[in-house]
Amino acid sequence: MGKLFGTDGIRGIVGEELTSFLAKQVGRALVSVLIDKGCSRPHVLIGMDTRISSDMLADSVMEGISEAGGDTAIIGVCSTPAVAYLLLKHKYDAGIMISASHNPWGYNGIKIFGADGFKLNDELEEEIEKRIFSENDFTPKKERGLLSYPTDLVDEYADYLVSSADVSLKGLRVGIDCANGSASATAEKIFTKLGAECHMLADHPDGVNINESCGSTHMEKLRRLVLEKGLDCGVAFDGDADRCLAVDGCGNYVDGDHILAILGTSLKSEGRLNKDTLVGTVMSNLGLIKYCEKVGIRFRSAKVGDRYVLEMLNEDGLSLGGEQSGHIILRELSTTGDGQLTAVKLLSEVKKSGKSLSALAGVMKKFPQYMINVYADANDKAAFKTDEVIKRLISECESEIAASGRILIRPSGTEHLIRVMTEGEDPAVAEEICSRLADSITKRLAELKESV
Repeated sequence: MGKLFGTDGIRGIVGEELTSFLAKQVGRALVSVLIDKGCSRPHVLIGMDTRISSDMLADSVMEGISEAGGDTAIIGVCSTPAVAYLLLKHKYDAGIMISASHNPWGYNGIKIFGADGFKLNDELEEEIEKRIFSENDFTPKKERGLLSYPTDLVDEYADYLVSSADVSLKGLRVGIDCANGSASATAEKIFTKLGAECHMLADHPDGVNINESCGSTHMEKLRRLVLEKGLDCGVAFDGDADRCLAVDGCGNYVDGDHILAILGTSLKSEGRLNKDTLVGTVMSNLGLIKYCEKVGIRFRSAKVGDRYVLEMLNEDGLSLGGEQSGHIILRELSTTGDGQLTAVKLLSEVKKSGKSLSALAGVMKKFPQYMINVYADANDKAAFKTDEVIKRLISECESEIAASGRILIRPSGTEHLIRVMTEGEDPAVAEEICSRLADSITKRLAELKESV
C-alpha cells in the first residue's frame, strides 16, 4: 500500500498525484471514519486557497462527503488556521483545507482537521488511507448530505485576529505581502482595522500567481517595497497564510527564529511563557538556542514539521513554538500555525516596545546557515536512508565541522527534495561543506540509479 499523507496532509501535482477522484475518496473515507466513531451525520467545514484547482478539489471532496452521508459547509478562500478556528468555534465535526501551502500553483493539497481544531494524528490518517486503498464498489447513501455556503465566517475569523491585539498599530507603516494566496482575502482588513498604514503587495490572485516570486518564500519584492517607501517593516505570508516572515526597516530579513526570540522574550517578561520554555525544531538556528540560554528560556527541539512542534507544546503544556520557516504557534490563541496572528503579535510588540523591528531582532545573533536542495524521488529518498557510502560522506563532513557547527540532512515530507543544511561560526567553512556534501549526494544517487 502506498502512502498518501505526508507531514502536512496529502499533497501533489493536480491531475497526477492529486486527482478529483482521490479528493472524492478522501471525502468518503473521512465521513466513513467519523460515522464509525459515533458521529451519525458528520458536518464538515471546507476552506481553500486561491489556486485554480482549489474549487474543483473542494467540489470533489464535497461530493464524496455527500455520497457518504455527511453535510458540507464551503466558506471559500481563507487561511488554513481560519478553518481550524472556525470549525472549533462552530462545532463542526471536521475541517478540510484545500491548499499546497508554499508550493507553486500546479500543486495542491488536502489538510484535514479534527473536531478539536488539530490536524489529524497519524493513526486517523492511516485509517483514512486504509479505507481509500480498500475501497472497491462504494455505494452512496440513499440520503445524500446537504451543502451550504456560509458568507460571514471568514470575516468572523478576521475579527478574532483583530481582537487578539492588545495595542493599536496606529502610526506603523507596514508592507504586507499576501503571496497572492489566502491572506489576500483578509490581511488588509485586519491590519487596517488595527490602525496600521498598509502597503499591499501580491494581493490580487488570478489562480496561477500564488507564491510566484512573492510571499514568504520570495521576499525580495517586499524588501524592495519597505526600502523604497521607507516603511517601518514588512510581513510576508505563504499561500495558505499559516506562515509569517518579516523584513525590518533596514531591509534585513527576520525569520521564524527571530520571531520566536522576540515573542518568547515578551511572553517571559509578562509571565506568560509557560514553564519559561519555547519549542523549536532540529532546523532552528544555533543562535536561537544560544539566545535562549542567555535569557533563561529553556529550548526544546522537535522534529521538522509544525505538527511535531504542536505535539510537544500540547504534551508539555507549553505556549510558544515554531519553525524557522515562519510556522509560529501561539498555543493559547490557536491550534495551529497562523501567519496573520503571528504578524499581529509581532507588530504589536514593535508598537508596545517603542523599538524598531531591527532592534528587537538584533538581540539574537544568527549563525551562518546554508541549505542546498537535492532533487530526490521516492526511490532516491529510500536509498539515501540506507546507503553506506552516503552515511560515510555525512560522517566525514560532520567531523570537519563538529567543533563550531553542525550538519542536518533530511528528506522533505512534501516535495521531491533532500535538504542539505550546514551551520557554523565560520561562514566560508559551512558554505563549502554544504556545497561539497550536496554534490556528493547528488552524484551518489545517480550512481545508484545507474546500477539498478
